Amino acid sequence: MMRHFKPAKRLAGAALVALFVPLAGCSLAPSYQAPHMALPDSYKGSGPFSLARPDAQLTQSDWWKMFGDTELDSLETSLNAANPDLQAAEETYTQARDIVGEARSQLFPQLSAQAFATQNAQSKNRLFRVNGGGPSDQSSNGYGPALSWEPDFWGEIRNRTNYAKFNAQATAAMVASARLSLEIELANDYMALRALDSEHTVYTKTLGYYGDALKITKLRYAGKIAAGMDVERAQDQLSTAQAADTDIQAQRAVLEHAIAVLAGENPSTFSLPPEELAQMAIPTIPVGVPSALLQRRPDIAQSERQMAAQNAQIGVARAAFYPNVQLSANAGFEDDGFGGLASLPNALWSIGATATLPLFEGGLRRAEEQQSRSEFAQAGDNYRSTVLQAFREVEDQLVLTNQLSSEYGQQQAALTSALKVQDLALRLYTNGLDNYLNVTVAQVAALSAELATLQVQSRQLQAAVGLIGAVGGGWSTTDLPTPEQTVPFNPLALHRAPGDVQEPD
Repeated sequence: MMRHFKPAKRLAGAALVALFVPLAGCSLAPSYQAPHMALPDSYKGSGPFSLARPDAQLTQSDWWKMFGDTELDSLETSLNAANPDLQAAEETYTQARDIVGEARSQLFPQLSAQAFATQNAQSKNRLFRVNGGGPSDQSSNGYGPALSWEPDFWGEIRNRTNYAKFNAQATAAMVASARLSLEIELANDYMALRALDSEHTVYTKTLGYYGDALKITKLRYAGKIAAGMDVERAQDQLSTAQAADTDIQAQRAVLEHAIAVLAGENPSTFSLPPEELAQMAIPTIPVGVPSALLQRRPDIAQSERQMAAQNAQIGVARAAFYPNVQLSANAGFEDDGFGGLASLPNALWSIGATATLPLFEGGLRRAEEQQSRSEFAQAGDNYRSTVLQAFREVEDQLVLTNQLSSEYGQQQAALTSALKVQDLALRLYTNGLDNYLNVTVAQVAALSAELATLQVQSRQLQAAVGLIGAVGGGWSTTDLPTPEQTVPFNPLALHRAPGDVQEPD
């Protein structure tokens, strides 16, 4: 058959391809621009931060070093290296890139090799069989390449690829958001644990004080200059404080286990030595101007990339209204044996094109387009919600850092007075000038004031962590992979590309 293949047919086929290939760049997706929102010139809240220029914002990804705690530095480093939840999130980005590769593969011709060997038998009494005509048992063997290609005339495949690319970018932003969330959680747990260490120190000192007070009541009771009720009150104060200290130790153990898991460690073999909360300093945080928040929050970037993906999906839905064209070609050799299978007279080939145009499908295509447009509008609503939520979080943390700073100074003043009253009440009681009830009241007030001071200090540190998280933790949209960087590999490359998944040995 190869002999009868005319050059004119070749030219016609080439002309057909040349005619349609330029149309492969057409796209029916609407023109996309990132959404614009009216943003304030400055934040309403205030606190230990500075309104930095856009080029002087929080840029360090290891933001926890701002607190000057080497143990926290080590834990956060372990989290980024070994936290299983973070590693699982990173795998979602790897999978998203592979989806890009799958979608992009349809832009290329699909080439395959085929081979077959069959033994066929027909009925001797088959319909229309000429008497004695033709064998009833015959073999057929063949092999050759097959080629198929769907020209992307209306941009359907390209928009599917773009959808996958933008979705992969959104996944990368989601991974960054998950990492920041885990880092924030670890820092908050660590500071809460250090607050418990400081509370344990307070209780240790208080228990010594309460023990001395109990001895005084016992001596006065033995000397018949005090009532037995004073001894019982002193004993109650001591036992209650001991129980509270035991509860603090239990809370610390639970927090230590949570920190171990966040750092990717086994809680059974993990321990943190006690350390005072006062070792940590509250840093000054450059929060930048409000308009820069859109480039600093990974969750905002994720929402914006999801909008871009849904916009590409509209192009996919609109392309379904137009003809779908597929080109195919087959070639090879076929014979009833193997000896002459590769001879030229046994060659075969075929080339063809099919086009399918939807005429009536009960409104299917229109419903798909309307759904894609609704999903795009929904993605826009989600984006605006994410932006508003981000500004709420920043304003919350600014208010907290400012108010807690004032509250800490007020609480320290209250603590100083409470300690003076406690000492004075015990001296008066020792000298027989007051009853023990006033001592008990003063002791409760002093302990409560000291614990409240530590709690405010802990909340100050946690509010600083929250503010860092609210402004993005040093992340930037420049950290996002570009659409082309989401392509996992070059299908024409013979070597392994960086980032390809290594098969297990």
